[in-house]
Amino acid sequence: MSFTLLPEWSPQDAVMVTWPHKNTDWADILEQVEPVYIALCQQISQVQKVVIVAHDEALKNHITTLLINASVDMQRIVFVDAPCNDTWARDHGPLTTANTSGELSIKDFIFNGWGNKYQSDLDTKINAAMCQQIADEHNQVQQVNLVLEGGGVEINEHKVLLTTSECLLNPNRNPHLNKQQVEAELTKELGATSFLWVDHGYLAGDDTDSHIDTLVRFAPNNTLVYVQCDDEQDEHYQALNAMESQLKEFVTPSGEPYNLVPLPWPSAKYNDENERLPATYANYLIINDTVLLPIYGDEKDALALTQLQKAHPERTIIGIDCLPIIHQFGSLHCITMQLPQGFLSRNPNE
Repeated sequence: MSFTLLPEWSPQDAVMVTWPHKNTDWADILEQVEPVYIALCQQISQVQKVVIVAHDEALKNHITTLLINASVDMQRIVFVDAPCNDTWARDHGPLTTANTSGELSIKDFIFNGWGNKYQSDLDTKINAAMCQQIADEHNQVQQVNLVLEGGGVEINEHKVLLTTSECLLNPNRNPHLNKQQVEAELTKELGATSFLWVDHGYLAGDDTDSHIDTLVRFAPNNTLVYVQCDDEQDEHYQALNAMESQLKEFVTPSGEPYNLVPLPWPSAKYNDENERLPATYANYLIINDTVLLPIYGDEKDALALTQLQKAHPERTIIGIDCLPIIHQFGSLHCITMQLPQGFLSRNPNE
């Protein structure tokens, strides 16, 4: 029986985060970053569990103190003991597939630090540790000999897979595979039956080679949510307008155009070195009954909340201040990975 990647809006057991620590690139801004992780735990734990990958026992104790002080329900917190290089759970975390009987197959793809840009020898071992420590023993766990990050792919309820050619066809990932071969691998491993390739669009400061989750997202009912740049003087204007034109040409497997929901373009954000930071509203996280939207203290935050509600009318939209996160060139979706219903063992804390 074939297995298919589950859309993010499928029922979830938990969301995985890998906690930042002093031996990561977050070291200089830990005091600003940890409150974002605490806020995520506060919101997620109201509707499901949070799986926290902790680098060592000292960090685990530190996190526990932080969360208790923030009145987080510790019954909703599940720890995984595993050392890590960094904290981008979306990309080193597992991709979970399911068959029509509800059985799960947890896919552990190769994570190579976004094309060998960064050290990843510890991060690529996290999934095995997590599955051994907290996953339901009935789930299949499969190591896949393919370089792939979760931020690089989206799928909807019709098994349409959405991605960018800049990322998945980049020679720093799987140089031995052409486009047709990549599609064949994703059909085999993720159950995709058709593909939408986005050929335009980028974010300054992004070093993932244009992950789709920073640009365009699937929503239910053949909807695409995407970033729209309306500032002709902005360096992104031409590429994002070309992307928008391509989205308008996409059709569903039945030949209908997609429903398009544009997200606004925040004002440019920079770090102390005057580097442009990848602030994007597309990097939101869907959880049970809720969508968590990254906001940046920007005048467009309110409009982003309103627009996203159109794509997910049945869910509560909650903003999370992610300005500290983009200083390491990612955002909310990048630091999280949903774990679908049935992933966890019944007593993962034991």
